[in-house]
Amino acid sequence: MSDVGDRASAARVDWDAEAASFDDEPDHGLRDPEVRRAWAGRLRDWLPPGPCDLLDLGCGTGSLSLLAAEQGHRVTGVDASPAMVERARAKLAGRDALFLHGDAAAPPVGQRLYDVLLVRHVLWALPDPGRALRHWRGLLRPGGRMVLVEGVWGTLAPVGIPAGRLTALLAPLAARVRVERLSQDAVLWGKAVTDERYAVVAVV
Repeated sequence: MSDVGDRASAARVDWDAEAASFDDEPDHGLRDPEVRRAWAGRLRDWLPPGPCDLLDLGCGTGSLSLLAAEQGHRVTGVDASPAMVERARAKLAGRDALFLHGDAAAPPVGQRLYDVLLVRHVLWALPDPGRALRHWRGLLRPGGRMVLVEGVWGTLAPVGIPAGRLTALLAPLAARVRVERLSQDAVLWGKAVTDERYAVVAVV
């Protein structure tokens, strides 16, 4: 296996190992009713009012997928971790949802098109965010939208993608781009935060 393959495999195994405890974080598992209501409210603002086809990339254990399905949307989720995918399938059993194991940057959905791409805390970790955005743009129907929840974390060695950089990458791809700051909404995270957290809604 190549060095790149070794790193990719290690990353997958790490996320597999995290799957069992992933939902322990308030904004991952959404187990607290207040946190859950806060994310559900944001999704209602970000997503179309009627039922739509939604692709949740880097879906993790499917918490946001579940909220979207509860609001009547048809959900496809993709994650690189088989353990995460299995938990998402269990969480949404009996609902109009499909979960696939695959790369969020190039999801294995064939020629299928979607009304919404929902991506939380994934884009910043990809080796070429601009390339991923261009590929995702091709997965949307006319008038579709990308809902991207991102941020910058840490002070000594911050990681993430600033809102300004993301909006610049989206400028040639979208007709309208709106940034919504999320850092001040402590309920979303289950605690007060001081780093940069935001959502971008980009309509193509």
